[in-house]
Amino acid sequence: MRKAKPDGKRVYICHTYYHVYIACLKELNLPVSGKGPVRGQASLMLSTLSSDFGSLGERAEKSGLFKEIICYEEKGEDFFPELAPLHKDRKNLALNMLCRIRFTKRMGRLQAAYVPVDLREYGDIYVFCDSDPIGYYLNTYKIPYHAMEDGLDCIRYYDAARYDNRGHFRLKAWMAARNLIFIQNGYSKYCLDMEVNDLSVLEYPCPKYIERPRAELTAGLGREEKRTLVSIFLENAQELREALFSGEENRPRVLVLTEPLCDLETRERIFRDIIRQYGAVGAQQAQILLKPHPRDVLDYRKLFPEHIVLDGKFPMEILNYVENLSFDRVVTVFTVPSAISFARERVFLGEDFMDRYEAPQIHRQNEQIQKNARSRQ
Repeated sequence: MRKAKPDGKRVYICHTYYHVYIACLKELNLPVSGKGPVRGQASLMLSTLSSDFGSLGERAEKSGLFKEIICYEEKGEDFFPELAPLHKDRKNLALNMLCRIRFTKRMGRLQAAYVPVDLREYGDIYVFCDSDPIGYYLNTYKIPYHAMEDGLDCIRYYDAARYDNRGHFRLKAWMAARNLIFIQNGYSKYCLDMEVNDLSVLEYPCPKYIERPRAELTAGLGREEKRTLVSIFLENAQELREALFSGEENRPRVLVLTEPLCDLETRERIFRDIIRQYGAVGAQQAQILLKPHPRDVLDYRKLFPEHIVLDGKFPMEILNYVENLSFDRVVTVFTVPSAISFARERVFLGEDFMDRYEAPQIHRQNEQIQKNARSRQ
C-alpha cells in the first residue's frame, strides 16, 4: 500500500465545528518555523454534508492558521438513487456481501465529481468521520489517510463500526482490510491509523488506533493561541461576552448543553426537565444559559425566553478560552464533559436519564454490542 508522502501538503477534512476545533488545535501545536511541518501551511476542507459553517471559513482564513479554505459539496448516498437497490436485503449472506462490494465501489466512484481538489497531491490527509462518503472515495481511489475520532471518546459510548456491521463482524473486517468493502474507524485498507483520545476506555482494540490525548493539544496553549481560537469560532465575541456576563454578580450560573435528541416536542420536554431538576445551586435559583448543539434545530430563544440562549454554532470547548468565564455547573446528556474546564461541577446524565423519554434499546446500541460480544467469548 502506498504510504503518505513525508514532506507533502496536509489537509483536514471536517464535517462539524468540533472537527475544525481539533484541526485548529493540531495546527496550533506545530512550530511556527523549521524544517518539518509548520503552523499555517495546511488546507482546511469544510464539508457541507451535515453542517452549515456559515462564515467560519472566512474567519479561519483571516486568522492565518490555514493556508487555504476549501468548500466541499459532499454528497450523501441519498443523492444517488441508483444506490438504493444495492441496500435490498437478499436474505442470503453471500448475495448481500456481493451487493455491498458493488455498493462500496459505486459509492466511491460517484463521489469523484464532487471532491474539489486532487487529494493525491497531499502527503497527510486527516479525515474526521470517514464513515461519510469521503471514506468510500479515498479507499476506492487507494489514497492513504489518517482517520480522526469523530467526537471526544465517542467510540467508548457508540462503536459505530461494530454496530453498523453487527453480525459476522470478523468476516466484514477481513473484507474491509482487503478493500472489498468499506468499514470506518480504522478498519479500511487505506486508513493508515486512527487517532483516539484514550485507548484505555475502549472495549475493543483495533490495530490502527493510536492514542493522542486531547488534553495534550490544549495543555500548551498560550494567551494568543486561545484568542486565535475565539476569533475563529465566535462570530461576535463581544455579544457573547455581554450575554455571559449579564447576570447578577453573585447569582450562580448553570450552563445546559443541548443535543439533537428525539423529536422536537420530546426534546423541549427533556431540557425543561433538566432545568427544573438542575437549575438551582444550593437554595438559590441559578441564571440559566442554554448552549444549543450545532445540529440542534429547536428554537430555544422562542421556547425559553426567560433564559439566555447562546449561539449554537461553536464547540462548547471554546468557552474554555473566554477570559474570566466560569459556571457553577454544566449539564450534558450524552456530550462527554471531560474537556470542560470552565465549570466547577460537571453533570453527565447518560442513558439512565434518557430511559424516561425513549425506549432504552435506542440509545444503548453500543452497550448491546458489548454484551453480545461477551456472550460469544
